[in-house]
Amino acid sequence: MTPLFEFRPGPRLVIGDGTLGRLGHLARELGATRALITSDPGIVAAGHAAAGVAALAAAGVEADVFSGFGENPTTSDVEAGTAMARGFRPDLLVGLGGGSSMDCAKGINFLLSCGGRMHDYKGRGTATGPMLPSLAVPTTAGTGSETQSFALITDAETGIKMACGDPRAAFRIAILDVKLTLTQPARVAALTGVDAVGHAVESLVSIAATPASRMLSHEAWRLLARNLPRVLAAGDDIEARAAVQLGAAWAGLAIENAMLGAAHALANPLTAAHGVVHGQAVGLALPHVVRLNGRDCGPAYAALLADIGITACPHDAGSQLAAWLDDLLATAGLARSLTGLGIGSCDGPALAAAAVAEWTAGFNPRPVTAGDLAALYEAMR
Repeated sequence: MTPLFEFRPGPRLVIGDGTLGRLGHLARELGATRALITSDPGIVAAGHAAAGVAALAAAGVEADVFSGFGENPTTSDVEAGTAMARGFRPDLLVGLGGGSSMDCAKGINFLLSCGGRMHDYKGRGTATGPMLPSLAVPTTAGTGSETQSFALITDAETGIKMACGDPRAAFRIAILDVKLTLTQPARVAALTGVDAVGHAVESLVSIAATPASRMLSHEAWRLLARNLPRVLAAGDDIEARAAVQLGAAWAGLAIENAMLGAAHALANPLTAAHGVVHGQAVGLALPHVVRLNGRDCGPAYAALLADIGITACPHDAGSQLAAWLDDLLATAGLARSLTGLGIGSCDGPALAAAAVAEWTAGFNPRPVTAGDLAALYEAMR
């Protein structure tokens, strides 16, 4: 008998080389005449925001760009973007860039459409009314924000990331133009790609996973695990980059339907307390969490290994998958320990107390306590 579950199908995906050129026509399909683009300064410098403005203008859509935010958009950044939006009066929001650009667009949408403060929208299903249509154009391949309804916004005072989500905040359309990913620095490609691998692995075994989300997690893993090493070896491998970009989108949709686990719970306090970049923090935590979950997730982990040509018995699959993930970190040039990040000492119990309070911790297939998480931080030393 098919188990009872819900499935959120996500945005319309427009995939292919050069599809950024369709931005204006797609915006018009959504009824837009004025669009606010959110793009961080790096995306502006790369010329992508200007290309987006030109594509919109060619279809008769007036556009402006908000770029006043960085890698982790804060509540203050979102408030500044909302103030700009109120002056410009857009009827469409476009998140053009990496996860921060797309998260910022969603955050602005919450405040512009529903009022209040970003803190009011922490959690799922928190919008209080209709929201503006929005469109995503990812320029990185990793966060999967283009296929999720959540905005990750950092509290400007505490440094803690808040997950603010509602189906009405999801992008209506996402353009996956692989050429936009070619301007990523190699380190950004590595960080975002490792993050996407974490999404596939954790969403597969989440306690909220469903038959539909597992299908997405598996396909995301196949695309990512087979092609991310190719991207790391040759940044101009367009076929591999396209596969990683699509894998990241599928992984994001898997998260939307299944959530994550303890690796992401461990990662966020490292970012808040020590400034560790998100993809690095996830990559560091993931092998340790896979080892922890191995006893409960052996068959699922063995299936992932089989997808990349490695035969493993379920009882040993956790260790083998963790070793593969650790090797991936090395290939990506990322640190494999806290010491390697220059963190000689850290307050493990305090980090663990923050990690156990993270929403994603509750979806880990093996229940975790603050003590379990403190032991994992110690293992990362």
